[in-house]
Amino acid sequence: MLLYDIERSGNCYKIRLFLSILGIDYQKHRVDLRAGELNSAEFRALNPNGFVPVLTDGDLVMYDSAAILTYLARRYAADSWLPLEPIALAKTVRWLAFEQNEGRYGLARSRAIVLNNPTPFAQSGNLHECQAIGKTALATLDTQLRANKWLAETDQPTIADIACYAYAALSAEGGFVLQDYSALGRWLTDVRALPGYAPLPGAAGG
Repeated sequence: MLLYDIERSGNCYKIRLFLSILGIDYQKHRVDLRAGELNSAEFRALNPNGFVPVLTDGDLVMYDSAAILTYLARRYAADSWLPLEPIALAKTVRWLAFEQNEGRYGLARSRAIVLNNPTPFAQSGNLHECQAIGKTALATLDTQLRANKWLAETDQPTIADIACYAYAALSAEGGFVLQDYSALGRWLTDVRALPGYAPLPGAAGG
C-alpha cells in the first residue's frame, strides 16, 4: 500500500491517522508541491484532478480522502467505523459531506490562504468569506458534540470523526479561536486518545 502524501495536508493526514489507528503498514511517496508534481503527467494519471491524497493498494488506485476512508473502513476495519445500519450509515455520510463542504471551504481554505499555499484552491479564495463559513462550521460541530460523544451519534467513533478532525484541529492556523468551542475541544481530546493516534503536524496538542 502506497500513500501519495503531503505532510502538512489535512486531507492526507486523515488517511495517515486512520491507517495508524488500524495498524496498517504502508509506504509514503512525499509529493513535491512546490516543484509542481501535482501537475505532472505521472501524477495526473493517478488523479486527473491533481489533488492529494492518492492511495494505491495492489492494482487499486483510489483518490479523494472521503472515498479512501470509505474504502479502508469497509476493506480493513470493524463495521463500527462505517456502520451498516441505515440510520447510522446516513448520519456518518452526512458528516462526510459536511466536511467536504463547510469544512473544506471554510476551515481548510482559510488555513490554505493564511499559509499562502501555492495552489489555486488557496489563491482564488476570499479569506473573509472563508472564515465566515469556517465559524459556522465550528459552531455546527460544537452544537452536535454537546449532545453526542461522536459526530454520527454512535457509541464508537466513525470515519466521520476521522474526516472532520484534521481541519478542526488545525483551524487556529486559519485564524480561528478554538477556545470558543468547549464541546469541540472535548472531542478533539477524545480523538487524540484513540489507540494508534498519529500526531497532527501544526495542531495545538499534537
